[in-house]
Amino acid sequence: MSTRIAVLGATGVYGRHLLPRLTAAGYRVRALVRSPAAAVTAAACGAELATADIFDEASLRAGLVGCDIAINLASNLPGPISKGDYAKNDQLRREGTPNWVRACHDAGVARILQQSIAMTHAGGGDAWADETTFHPLEQEGIATSAISAVRAMEATIAASGLDWLVLRGGLFYGPGTGFDDDWFARARAAKLRLPEEGNDYVSLVHIADMAAATVAAIGRWPSRQALIVADNHPAPWRDILSYVCAVAGSNPPAPGGRTLMPSFRVTNRRARDLLSWEPLYVDYRAGLVR
Repeated sequence: MSTRIAVLGATGVYGRHLLPRLTAAGYRVRALVRSPAAAVTAAACGAELATADIFDEASLRAGLVGCDIAINLASNLPGPISKGDYAKNDQLRREGTPNWVRACHDAGVARILQQSIAMTHAGGGDAWADETTFHPLEQEGIATSAISAVRAMEATIAASGLDWLVLRGGLFYGPGTGFDDDWFARARAAKLRLPEEGNDYVSLVHIADMAAATVAAIGRWPSRQALIVADNHPAPWRDILSYVCAVAGSNPPAPGGRTLMPSFRVTNRRARDLLSWEPLYVDYRAGLVR
């Protein structure tokens, strides 16, 4: 009998890329969603649908029964084409994750995989960071609050007593994310700006590579590991957004835009070694194709 995998947050962009890959790999997939009517991709690729909410443990338990692996992709982050709320996303990570862990315990799910973010390694500047690099949270703001909530979420997962994996993704781009579409639209309208001087680094990951790495993680399952999933060549915002403008046929972006996030330059070496995985889109030039 094939492995049954429950995916919470299956209607988000990560889930929409992941579920078809899981079903194609032969897994039986159950999509745990708040609105089954919105789970069109999950239904189309043959996933079973179950109604569940991370703040409703009873619904989570019911949806998880009979599953071998549970994947938590639930988020409430705003984006260029999606509504969201940073404070509610922090609450989801801090308060929802313990609900998730208890429900997995009660339902008898042995293995859990948690989505996280590589920005937890942000420390400013151009220094490389790996899974062991953490900087103190000294400043106030949305990014600091998000990183603090992520660290609390990961601590809950690590203390769960279950067999866990954490995948810390870079900044998503690619189909459905809205980010690169927004960059190109603003470049064509001569409205694309660098965050401040554009010298901060950002570690990107194409959403298709994030999904592929997740499937690889399930197959290999390096138990109780946190892995950074990003492309091979993090770059300063100046390089990335200047490339966008060049492809769009517009002038280079002017400095002076708002800061998007702290500088973070992370290595994906551990994920590449443990998962036998390589990103298809090794850098922004490979992924930002128009």
